Amino acid sequence: MTDTVTVGARAPEFSLPDQYGQDTVLSSLLGGPVLIVFYPLAFSGVCSGELADLREHHDELRDLGVTVLAVSVDSTFALRTWSDREGFPFALLADFWPHGATARAYGVFDDQRGVARRGTFLVDAEGTVRWAVHTPVDRPRDVGEYVAQARHLAG
Repeated sequence: MTDTVTVGARAPEFSLPDQYGQDTVLSSLLGGPVLIVFYPLAFSGVCSGELADLREHHDELRDLGVTVLAVSVDSTFALRTWSDREGFPFALLADFWPHGATARAYGVFDDQRGVARRGTFLVDAEGTVRWAVHTPVDRPRDVGEYVAQARHLAG
């Protein structure tokens, strides 16, 4: 397993397709904060609850200038179906091929299960990781903490 990206480190660059097949390149989003949320699998119980909570807080994050990216190893087709069903207002990125390469770059790929772990990274406008948290796979994250960290970053 790759070492986990830590606070103060440069966020690893990536280009991944979103649920509509459009490439999302991290460096093209800089100039404002980016919240990168790795999760194991679309349609799973804990992940569904987490992303629904993130959907409910999305306006607050957007108002703080934060771009939200949710990343899993699912295909774009699965992500599109899930996004359409759930009405997610943020990009769902497919770290499908090479399988889990971006999760590996961030140090959150679970080699045993073949999915991303619950890793969250708040990247500042210059591309530096300013906050990171890792949550056990069986527990949902506290999305309210995302908003608090984004407020802190916004000053």
